[in-house]
Amino acid sequence: MFRKLLPVVLALFGLISGLGAGLLFRPHPEMIEIDTSNEEGESDATHAHHNQETSVEGTNPAFEYVKLNNQFVIPNLEEGRVASMVVLTLSLETKQGLRESIYAREPKLRDAFLQVLFDHANTGGFQGNFTSSSSMTALRRALLEVAHKTLGPDVNDVLLLDIVRQDFD
Repeated sequence: MFRKLLPVVLALFGLISGLGAGLLFRPHPEMIEIDTSNEEGESDATHAHHNQETSVEGTNPAFEYVKLNNQFVIPNLEEGRVASMVVLTLSLETKQGLRESIYAREPKLRDAFLQVLFDHANTGGFQGNFTSSSSMTALRRALLEVAHKTLGPDVNDVLLLDIVRQDFD
């Protein structure tokens, strides 16, 4: 009887301790301080718009980021066999308001991106030190070029969010 209860008790203990740790270490919501002082006599709407534009340094409010729905899985071949798999997650930096248009044309964009990624893999781009600056720059440039051909000049950049290579022995 005890042997049958032991796995259940251990599972409950793990569940309860995991829940407790999750609650203990969860991030607390940051308090947002709103500056209502208006030293230059600007209207509140102008002041709020100015704060909105400069709230996050290094970002341009004229652009939005569109994450492509699925990852890209690229086989890396050596002597006709799959030696490794590369998984990438891509996002596009585009002008505001193009999200729906991009998602509507995503199948064509994914096809073009896959061709670039397969070409990169076939030329050895995912072998050795595949995350070197020169290799990643060449890949980004090729992806941006095909994004411009597919979606037009409204795409500002192609961002590599995640890249993982799983080698097989």
